[in-house]
Amino acid sequence: MKENNLKTITNLFEGAEIRSIWNSEKEDYYFSVVDVIKALTDSTNPRKYWSVLKNRLKKEGSQVTTNCSQLKMLSSDGKIRMRDAMDTTNILRLIESIPSSKAEPFKMWLANLGKERIYEVFDPEKAINRAIDYYRNKGYANSWIEVRLKGILNRKKLTDVWKENGINQNYEYAILTNEIYKTWSGMKANEYKNFKGLRKESLRDNMSDIEIALTDIGEITTRDIAKKEKPLGLKENMNVARRGGNVAKNTRLLYEQETGNSAITNNNNIGIKYIEEN
Repeated sequence: MKENNLKTITNLFEGAEIRSIWNSEKEDYYFSVVDVIKALTDSTNPRKYWSVLKNRLKKEGSQVTTNCSQLKMLSSDGKIRMRDAMDTTNILRLIESIPSSKAEPFKMWLANLGKERIYEVFDPEKAINRAIDYYRNKGYANSWIEVRLKGILNRKKLTDVWKENGINQNYEYAILTNEIYKTWSGMKANEYKNFKGLRKESLRDNMSDIEIALTDIGEITTRDIAKKEKPLGLKENMNVARRGGNVAKNTRLLYEQETGNSAITNNNNIGIKYIEEN
C-alpha cells in the first residue's frame, strides 16, 4: 500500500516504518504489531519481545491479544508473509501496555485525548469549538462550516425520529441511510465513498455544495414524512426513506437539466489518492 500524507497513527512514529493494511469491509486500518514494538522499544528482537509481552498480557487477563489478526504483509526481503496485526483501537491499547520510555509520548497523547473528552462532558461547547478549529485548519470556509454544523443537527433530528419509530440498532440506521443515498445518487454510502476515493474520511466533508444540499433534502424530507406518518419498524421506515430519497432524486434531475452539470462528482477534499497493491 502506497499512500501520500496518510493521516493515521503512523504519523506519530517519527519516520519509523509501520506497515498497515486497510480493511474496506470493517473500514479500519490494521497495523503490524512487530513494527510498532520495534519503533517503541530498544529490543533487538521485536518478534521475541512480542511473544513475551503476549504471554504476560494473557496471564494478566488482557483481551488485547485475542483481538490480534494474522494478515499478509510485505517483508523486508520482498516476500509476502503472515504477520500479527491489530486495528486502531487495539494497537493503541497495546501501546499502553509497553513499558518503554519511547512509548510515554503516546501514553501522554492518549491521556490528553481522554482528558479533553472528559472536559467536553462538562462543557459540550469545547467539542463544538474543537470541530470548528479542525475544519478551519483543513481550509474550510466559515460559511461551509456553518452549513456543515446545521447538517449534523438535522441528521440528529432524523435519527431521533427513527428512534421514536422503533429503530434502535446501528445496522438499521445504516440501512435507512443507504436507502436515501441509493435512491437519489444510485450508490450506497460506502459505494459513494469508494467513488470519491475515500476510506475513513467523512463522505459529507468531501461533498460539493449541491451534493450536500441533495443529501440534506433527502434526509429532511424523510424526517418530515416520518414525523407525520409515524412508520413503525425497519420495513415501513425503509419505504419512507425511499420516498425522501426520491424527492432528492427529482431535485437532482431538475438541477442537471437546468444547469447541464452532473450533480455527482468523484472529487474530494483530502488532496491524496489511495493506491491499492495486491
